[in-house]
Formats: sequence, C-alpha cells, structure tokens
Amino acid sequence: MPIYNAPVKDIKFILNDLLGVDKMSNNPGFEDATPDMIDAILTEGAKIVEEVVQPLNQVGDTEGCTWKDGVVTTPTGFKEAYDAYREGGWTGIDMPEEYGGQGLPHVISTSLAEMMSSANMAFGMYPGLTHGASAAILKHGTEEQKRTYLPRMTSGDWSGTMNLTEPHCGTDLGLMRTKAVPQDDGTYKVSGTKIFISAGEHDMTENIIHLVLAKIPGGPDGIKGVSLFIVPKFILDENENPGTRNGVTCGSIEHKMGIHGNSTCVMNYEDATGYLLGEAHKGMRAMFTMMNAARLGVGIQGLSQAEVAYQNAVAYSKDRTQGRSISGVKAPEKSADPIIVHPDIRRNLLMCRAFTEGARALGLWAGLQVDLVDKHPDEAGRQIADESLGILTPVIKAYFTDMGFELAATAQQCFGGHGYIHEWGMEQFVRDARITQIYEGANGIQALDLVGRKIPANLGRSLRHFFHPVDEFIQENMMNPELKDFVIPLAKAFAKLQQGTAMLGEKGMKNPDEAGAASTEYLRMFGLVALGFMWVQMAKIATEKLAEGTDDKEFLETKLVTARFFFERMIPDVSSLLVKMSAGSKTMMALDAEAF
Repeated sequence: MPIYNAPVKDIKFILNDLLGVDKMSNNPGFEDATPDMIDAILTEGAKIVEEVVQPLNQVGDTEGCTWKDGVVTTPTGFKEAYDAYREGGWTGIDMPEEYGGQGLPHVISTSLAEMMSSANMAFGMYPGLTHGASAAILKHGTEEQKRTYLPRMTSGDWSGTMNLTEPHCGTDLGLMRTKAVPQDDGTYKVSGTKIFISAGEHDMTENIIHLVLAKIPGGPDGIKGVSLFIVPKFILDENENPGTRNGVTCGSIEHKMGIHGNSTCVMNYEDATGYLLGEAHKGMRAMFTMMNAARLGVGIQGLSQAEVAYQNAVAYSKDRTQGRSISGVKAPEKSADPIIVHPDIRRNLLMCRAFTEGARALGLWAGLQVDLVDKHPDEAGRQIADESLGILTPVIKAYFTDMGFELAATAQQCFGGHGYIHEWGMEQFVRDARITQIYEGANGIQALDLVGRKIPANLGRSLRHFFHPVDEFIQENMMNPELKDFVIPLAKAFAKLQQGTAMLGEKGMKNPDEAGAASTEYLRMFGLVALGFMWVQMAKIATEKLAEGTDDKEFLETKLVTARFFFERMIPDVSSLLVKMSAGSKTMMALDAEAF
C-alpha cells in the first residue's frame, strides 16, 4: 500500500527561514500566525491527512463515484472523512473570523493544500473548490450574499463549485450559450449545460453553491457579455436553510483517467434561480478571482503528486534488491544490493527531490504574495505583490504540473514492472497528475498568457518585480566563495532568460506566431530560473546555519547536496530551451493543415 508522510520539517524551514513568516505576527493579518500556532497547525494537519484522508486514496481510485438518477455517491469512507475534516475546522483556516474562519494567512493554507493533495488529490478537490467559490463571493458579493453563504461554506456545511465549460467551448468562454433571463424580483432564470464540473454533485454537504457563468440576453457579444451567478442546489427558505430543490441537476458523471474519487459532472440548468454576483456583464472579473486561486492550487497539485510519488520511490528503492553496484558490492550480507545504489535510480530520485523542494519554496512564496495583496501595510507593497503574483501564476500552474506529471512517471520508473501494477499506487499518481496539465486552462494557454499578456503588462513592470530581486541577489552574492557553485549557474541561466525575453519582444512584435512558437519553452525557462532563485536563497541559509553551528546538520547538508544537483543537472536545461526558442516558428508553421 502506498505511503505518505507530510514534509512538515521542510515546510517549516521554508516558512520560517526563507519567508520569515514566523516573524510577521506583529503585522496586520498575521497576528495569530505565531510560531507556536504555525507549528500546531502543520502538525495537526499532517495527522489528519496521513491518518484519515490518505488511506482512502486507493479506495477512491478503485471505487470511484457512482451516479444514479441524478444522485452522486462518493466512495466508501469519503463522507466520514469529510465530516472529520469539517468538524476539525480545517475548511476555514484562512477565511475571515467574521464568517467563522480562523483568519490565518493564506500561505499556511497553501501548506495544508499540498499535504491534502499528496494524501488524496481527489478528496482535496471538494474543500478546495469550496474555498475558491468562497473567495469569489468574499471579494465580489454583496453584504447580504456574504452573510448568507460564507458562514456555512466556511464551516464546510455547504460546498461550492465553478461552472465555466460547455460542450462546445472550453477556453473560449465568449462562445458560451448558457443564458440568464432577468426576473421581476431581481433574480435570474439560468438555463444551459455545463460540463467537466468538479464536485458538481455529491453526498458530503447539505447544499452546493454553484457559481455559474452565463449571458444575459441583450448583453454585449463575446466575453464582454458574460455574467456570474450564484445558483444554489437548494433555494434557501425564510430561515436561510436549504429548502426547495432548484432547477439544477447532474445529468451524468464522467468516466475518466484519474481523480476517480472526485465527481466530474455534467450539470443541467433549467430555469434555475440564480443571483447576480458582481456586476452584470463583468462575470469574468469575478470568475478570475476563483480561477487565479484555482490555477495556483492546481500548481500545488502538480507538486503534490511528484512529492508522494518520490516518497514511495525512495522507500521502494531502499528495499528492493537487484544486481550489484557497478562500483563494488554495497550489501555483502544480501544476494543483491538495494537498487538505490545505482546512479540512474539516484538521478531519478534527486530530480524529484530537487524539483519538489524548490517548487514548495516558490509555491509558498506565491501563497505569501496572496496575503500581501490584501495585508501589506502600504499601497505600493500591495501592488508589487499583486503584479508579482500575476506574472508567476501561469508559470506555477504550467511548470509545476508539467514537472509533476513527468516526475510522477520518473518515480514510477524506479519500480520497474511493479510501478505499472495498481497495488503499488504509482500508476494512480501518474494518472491523477495528468489532469493538472489540462484543467484550469491547459498549459499551452498558460504559456500564451505569460508571453502575450503578463510580460507586456504595465509596460513590463510586472516582469521587473521578478527580474530585479534575482539580479540584486546575484550581484550581492557573486563574490561569496561559499555560494559560487549556486550563484554562477543561476547568473548564467538568468542571462539566458533575459536574452529569451528580449527575443520574444523583438520577434513577437513582427510576427505573433514567433511568440506563440516560443511560449512553452520560455515558460519552462522561467520556471527553472524561478526555482533556481529559491534554491540559491535556501543554499545561502543552509550555509550560514551550518557555519553558525546547528542541531540540524544532516537536514541542512542534505539541502545543500540537493541544491548542487539542481544547479548541476537541471538548470542547464535553460540553454537548450533558448536554442529551441531561437529556431522560431517557420518550420512549425510550414505545413498546410492537410499535410498532418
């Protein structure tokens, strides 16, 4: 049976030593985030995901959800596990106290989200989607809407969804046909069909609050005519409790490659009562609050699958004996050596480890920026956090999920044929990871978003919020002999990223296909440099702590070895990515469609 141990120690290292969250308790919004509170939250969070949620991962995969006459039943144990999770107060960790939450920083809930997704990605999607829907209502809802929905969504008694995709349109939401007809009482009648709706119907909460994109007749064409509506499964009675069943039903659930424990639904709306959320025809503005949070969350899902696959590959590689080390026998008391002695197994494992620890640092840094957007004491700081987050969101979503899938497969490789067999769990991690590259905007779209919208935004100011700190760190530490093995490779990679950025600007202005053809390679370059920036800072912290003397010598020395592997074996890929970018679009676009 697969294992999972929450990486609490590494999370605390990043939160405290890299990000300094333990020293922020005097800042607005961080008052309750004391070191003791953070330690307690992470420790208890690890317990519930390891002991309650993780044992259901293979159960959910094997059983899946079942649909009958519009009713969806979740796998055995899911409802009981959700009740334990809800009763423990975990559904409202970072929600405002006025709505029943604990008011803790988002960066803490990001840590918990990684643990949850590693333990059971399908299960974690139920509260995860509710959190995103709550965030949209919190930011764009009226006071009455917030008072009505947020307390019971925060408590987990009600759940939430996002309804975007329709059978004939995915990313191009301007083509949607779902309509919302205004009524005399200020409500709307919503009619249409939405597909791929995660957690659209299930048996774990007493009500489901759907956020549905639709067009009001007579509005502007295309995306400018889209509005967002709150459409509850049950219309609330005079006491604001679930009453009459609304005109929304689950027509079927998808039979899919992975995340079997999460219901992926076809949702049919037939004159369902809906309530406008935000302004009419400004639905994408409100939905992007949810989508951007979801994209960061999906990035964390990619990281999570690489992490749990890595942990299982390590355990197997230490236990499985096969062959002898090419440099001499390492376990003479056994008939063969453990496969972890072989260099290629080490390569596989270190690739996983170098990615997950670097990605965890970048993901938590992004979680902190979410907090600073609202909680930074001055306007300039809030703007910098918002723009920094904007440019790194597509990178985190796409790079983390591409690598999550690749490295889940890499960890699976350590098992040989056993990795292909269900009982070991590795093939589930690979299948579950695959969807992360697709939903919340396929990764090719994320790359186009990065080069087409995010880099030019604010005349390049958003890009400078990332470039300047990297350059400043390199300049300040270039001559430090203890860091040269980390700083110099980062400096070379950063120079190539700058070169690629200039190339995009020059060629893309002349021919947009040039930017499109280079976008995926550019995003991966960006991801590698961003992880390199995290790793060089962690290497500096580890070096300084070791020089000072510490009880964590083994942990810090391991951190430095992993950092060296990243800079020796992974960040050099930036060079080949730049060569691919330089090839341009000519060959890529040369064939007529009929020639394929």
